[in-house]
Amino acid sequence: MAIDFSFPEEVTFIVERVRRFCDEVVAPAQQEIEANEGDRKVLVRQIVAMRRAAKEWGLWLPHMPEAYGGMGLGHVAMAAVSAEAAKKSSFGPFALNAQAPDEGNMHTLLHWASPTQKKKYLEPLCEGTIRSCFAMTEPEVAGSDPTLIETRAVQDGDGWLVNGHKWFISGARGAGFAILIARTEDDPEIPQAGNSAFLVDLPSEGWEIVRDVETMSGAHNHCEIRITNLRLPGDALLGGRGQGHLLGQARLGPARLAHCMRWIGQAETALEMMVERSLHRFAHGSLLAEKQGIQWMIADSTMELYQAKLMVLHAAYKIDRGLDFKSEVSMAKHFVANALNRIIDRAIQVHGALGYSTDTPLAKMATQARWARFADGADEVHQWRIAERTIQAWTRSGSVKAATGDLPV
Repeated sequence: MAIDFSFPEEVTFIVERVRRFCDEVVAPAQQEIEANEGDRKVLVRQIVAMRRAAKEWGLWLPHMPEAYGGMGLGHVAMAAVSAEAAKKSSFGPFALNAQAPDEGNMHTLLHWASPTQKKKYLEPLCEGTIRSCFAMTEPEVAGSDPTLIETRAVQDGDGWLVNGHKWFISGARGAGFAILIARTEDDPEIPQAGNSAFLVDLPSEGWEIVRDVETMSGAHNHCEIRITNLRLPGDALLGGRGQGHLLGQARLGPARLAHCMRWIGQAETALEMMVERSLHRFAHGSLLAEKQGIQWMIADSTMELYQAKLMVLHAAYKIDRGLDFKSEVSMAKHFVANALNRIIDRAIQVHGALGYSTDTPLAKMATQARWARFADGADEVHQWRIAERTIQAWTRSGSVKAATGDLPV
């Protein structure tokens, strides 16, 4: 039988090594950072130490080819590695240099950049000497519809002149460069061919960071950017003219799944905390674990985590095989984001006031998890696309099999 739900021995070894690395290196570093919150020197020192250790442990850059100093893992193996790295700490993926948005930008540059662009941008990004950002979302138009982008890039001699407005550009402050999506075509044959992608060296005159947009979970370097007469050379174009939408979608598919991988680690932590609490909290004559209402919460969360893992692994399998993965990633993105929120919420409920406090990580996890339902595509957009593909599959073949994973059952 071709179906095998086990990992090769070498992948199992890597996942176990990531677990040990996070326990022995990342967890103590995070405790030091949290104990000195706001002290940038401590933050930088601990991040440098974690990244140096990741290289020593042989866990640096797991998602990139060996030619760029990486481990060359496929998406299926990365599902296990990312879930483990993000399970107990938000710094885990960052320590491995596999964090958003840099991870997605590395894949983008690997497949779209010219040799010169790879030398200038991809190599230092892989080495961890610079960070990057991806500038697409705008405040004036719906972020879920990139064909509406209003930032304009017009040819100016041998180069380009760009004007526009962006926001929620993650990692913009301190980034060494940006991948910028701007409209270049006035009358494209199809709306999806109106945008182009550009590489922008940062800082640059005409690129102004207005503010870090404060969210319900605090400030996390999600910046508002004002672009005024930004001049770019002709070789700043990434990919072909009018291919910005195509490049963005090619980047966002695997990036959505990478988010899901990390969310699985967070959801598993919340479920484990829920079970632990239920086994030690006594109320109204018995432990919480003995009460049917609590058992249902645990059961629902367990089933949802199981579903989330299967969906992510299957979508990753299709990416690794070079198969069409759009439907599977959309379904995984929608389901895992919602499951994450529900599982964390149930864990808070089982902990009661303690879960609502900051004495456990659950409250912080909940505020950070809420963005999952609209980041990289709102729930409703994914539902629309899933339904659209299901209707198309039925219309084309009289079967919905292609829209439901194209599985052999």
